[in-house]
Amino acid sequence: MPRFLHVADVHLGLDRYDTPQRTKDFFLAFRDVLERYAIDEQVDFVLIAGDLFEHRQVLPAVLNQAQVCFEMLREAGIPVLAIEGNHDNRPYATKTSWLRYMADWEYVILLEPKEDTEDGASLFDPWTPEAKAGGYIDLPCGVRVLGSRWYGASAPQMIEKLAHSIQQLPPGPPHTVMMFHHGMDGQIARYTGALRLEAVNPLREAGVEYLALGHIHKNYELEGWIFNPGSIEANSIAENLQQTPRGAYLVEINGTGIRAELKQDYYQRRMIRLNLEANKQQTQAELEQAAIAYIQSAAKSGKTPDAIVELRIHGQVGFNRLDLNVRDLRDELHQLSEALIFLLKYDAIGTEYETPMIGNGEEPPPRTAIELQAYTDLLAANNAYQDQAGAIAKGLVELKDLVLDNRPEAELYELAQQLLKDPTT
Repeated sequence: MPRFLHVADVHLGLDRYDTPQRTKDFFLAFRDVLERYAIDEQVDFVLIAGDLFEHRQVLPAVLNQAQVCFEMLREAGIPVLAIEGNHDNRPYATKTSWLRYMADWEYVILLEPKEDTEDGASLFDPWTPEAKAGGYIDLPCGVRVLGSRWYGASAPQMIEKLAHSIQQLPPGPPHTVMMFHHGMDGQIARYTGALRLEAVNPLREAGVEYLALGHIHKNYELEGWIFNPGSIEANSIAENLQQTPRGAYLVEINGTGIRAELKQDYYQRRMIRLNLEANKQQTQAELEQAAIAYIQSAAKSGKTPDAIVELRIHGQVGFNRLDLNVRDLRDELHQLSEALIFLLKYDAIGTEYETPMIGNGEEPPPRTAIELQAYTDLLAANNAYQDQAGAIAKGLVELKDLVLDNRPEAELYELAQQLLKDPTT
């Protein structure tokens, strides 16, 4: 019974959040997955269904990370079969890529069908160790593995051609697996170009028993033959495990069919999303203290240290929302949380008052009344002046008139000071 590990979207070298330790997380996750579910499980082979690397241009340290992982598998006698994804495919009009480099040095078997044929000839040549190239390979464990390319918007048309080419291949092992880097319809929102089930069905009709997908970072499976493990590690806080399940598939093909287990128990950076609701009765200082107390409690409970933490402040504030220094507050919360990365989302809205001045065909009110109401609304939106908004508004109208009369600054200052001290006198 052949057994294999199916991973995708490893994204070695991802540098989001500009933290070297975060980049290292992707290497640690990949290495741990291979140790636990390929080497320890003694699988026959490993599939990488696209996006081994985050960037087409790979830094030396990232290349070394990939070599370390593949050297472990080579010492264990486990072959690695891979295809290019949209992140690591060769640039247009070039003949090589870093994944091709890994193949030339025999770290992976890169399966690449021909780009296209005009005469209807097969897209698949057998992979040979001499050429270190080919579109499919027949393994001793009884599995034929087919590769593909990143096809983008042309994927539906290419699937038809790939399926036709598969049917032209000579008889092979009893089981057929194919790697394909593309997403299926209905799995995530706002994803254009996803494939409908009917678009990939020609592959099943051509004999593919297990379609090993990559590209979408969320785990899903369809119809008992289409499997997408999701990314090895979350690429952003939005892909935390609670919202985006993901992992690696440990697969066994036996006489009764396919048994694919999603494995998630391996090294992953903890990600915590927290929410704090603002109260419009709070002053700015009170809201800041509430955020500090919340994070202190989370840190004390052990949730935030060494994690990637996002705090979202939402609700309604009773002061000008722009008065809150988000950067300074974030830096203070980051230090208190002891998190690797701390993200602060300030989504609270300000309090707005709007008084209709004209209605039912009435004459517009005098200018003074409009000014008085405008000042009152602005003051009422700030809880520091809310209780005295009417009195202060009258004083502001008077102050404006004095300014227009070119009264001495000392007189203006005296009135302003009086308003702030006791606006009712």
